[in-house]
Amino acid sequence: TPGHVDFSAEMERTLQVLDYAVLVISGLDGVQGHTRTLWQLLKKYRIPVFLFVNKMDRPDTDKGELLAELKDKLDENCLDFSETDSDIFFENAAMCREDVLDYYLEHGEVKEEQLREMIWQRKLFPCYFGSALKLDGVREFLDGFERYTKRIAYPREFGAKIFKISHDAQGNRLTHLKVTGGTLKVKTALTNSNEKINQIRIYSGEKFEMVQEAEAGCVCAVSGLMTSRPGEGLGVEKDSSAPFLVPVLTYQMMLPEGCDTVKMLANLYQLEEEEPELHIVWDEVLQEIRVQVMGEIQLEILTSLIRERFGVEVSFGVGTILY
Repeated sequence: TPGHVDFSAEMERTLQVLDYAVLVISGLDGVQGHTRTLWQLLKKYRIPVFLFVNKMDRPDTDKGELLAELKDKLDENCLDFSETDSDIFFENAAMCREDVLDYYLEHGEVKEEQLREMIWQRKLFPCYFGSALKLDGVREFLDGFERYTKRIAYPREFGAKIFKISHDAQGNRLTHLKVTGGTLKVKTALTNSNEKINQIRIYSGEKFEMVQEAEAGCVCAVSGLMTSRPGEGLGVEKDSSAPFLVPVLTYQMMLPEGCDTVKMLANLYQLEEEEPELHIVWDEVLQEIRVQVMGEIQLEILTSLIRERFGVEVSFGVGTILY
């Protein structure tokens, strides 16, 4: 979903490990400014996209107008997948790739495998319409998603992409990654460093299961890596380029009376590992701690996080825009 712009940076880090994306669009609001930003990011990371237009149970929504808007503002190859056996559907799908058009003109149809390949190559974007609240169109979408996605063929040589750093309740540093090739095993010394994997955890919400190995395609969290960072590639996987989205505001952090600044800075640098865009800066001249954020909601969450994690009640001055 477009979601709140304050959480865009974390969303962008996660995009790097997706095989496919499902973009949910409000039938009431249509394509918003932030939807376009997401679309550009999906294009940058070359992720095939399925679209689900929600809230179609509302009387003031028009399927035809919304599809036209998707074609105009996102991509002309956005195609309604509600009737995939009609001549009109085959004709519109065939127009997305020249060789498929040649096949259609000769045989009068488009094969499922051709549709899957066009979606994978980002030549075609399936659109489904419904209401999640009333479960209208949801089954049709899930059936279509299963039908038109392809099984990924991962390389045999080991590779992994790190997309997040976190700390569990016991303070253990966790590196969240996706294995993009080969197999990752416990106690393996990684090729990019001498650090070894102590645990491999498969998370479901707050709970996790420990396993001895993770195969290609698996998303997991590992302990034992102390210098890892989001966007880093392991094995044959290359590091990601600089993020597209950057913070727009900087704030002075004010500590309560008697708070140990040195200790607090160490705690904040731990948070910066988890949220690299915070850019914690100590200004020696002004004797100030400054942080960079996307907006005020992120600031509220940061205040709450510092209170819960470190037991310190911080406040912030007036924000200034980063130029």
